[in-house]
Amino acid sequence: MVHDRDVNSLKRAAADAAVALVEDGMIVGLGTGSTAVFVVEAIGKRVRAGLRVVGVPTSANTSEQARALGIPLTELTEEMRVDLTIDGADEVEIDSLDLIKGRGGALLREKIVASASERLVIVVDDSKIVERLGRGALPIEVVPFGWRATMHKIRDLDAIPSLRKGPDGSPFISDGGHYILDCVLSGGCTPASLAPKLDSVVGLVEHGLFLGMASQVFVGGADGVKVLSRR
Repeated sequence: MVHDRDVNSLKRAAADAAVALVEDGMIVGLGTGSTAVFVVEAIGKRVRAGLRVVGVPTSANTSEQARALGIPLTELTEEMRVDLTIDGADEVEIDSLDLIKGRGGALLREKIVASASERLVIVVDDSKIVERLGRGALPIEVVPFGWRATMHKIRDLDAIPSLRKGPDGSPFISDGGHYILDCVLSGGCTPASLAPKLDSVVGLVEHGLFLGMASQVFVGGADGVKVLSRR
């Protein structure tokens, strides 16, 4: 049985290895989620040791953590180019390095920052590596107004959506003020074919398919940290 403590040690090892890529003077995208917490922690240690960087956080939680660790932050602007973003992922397809992200609820901001980055580096433990995307839910962020109509359109694309709810049973609200639909992909639904169809759905803000975006994946496992690179 794998305990949370063991998984966290794998995440931390992979995060420490990835953060070694951060160089003085960089603008660094700071991801969101249970693995990104270790990334931000590792960057904070290097900042306290003298590293000069500026972070672009992808969520309120990440922003709060980074400020507490003394990492200078900025907002993403039109002319800004992020040198490197380090983030986690919910699934990594081993051959393509395509990703599913967003189960932590920050997929829109994560994708905005990733798309503005020279490099997107992903940090995961080895349980997140899959042969084919879709083992778990695909998060989709939607506008609250008319969300049921949007959900119906998504269902027509052979994805089975359900509204994410918070602990009190009310709809989960993202940092952007949107709802999230968690979708089960049907067996005949491939990410490459689904992504452009989702992009055309009115009311859909963003989806958690990050295709062709990651350049490297740092994978923490029992035998150490392995680095997968896009072919």
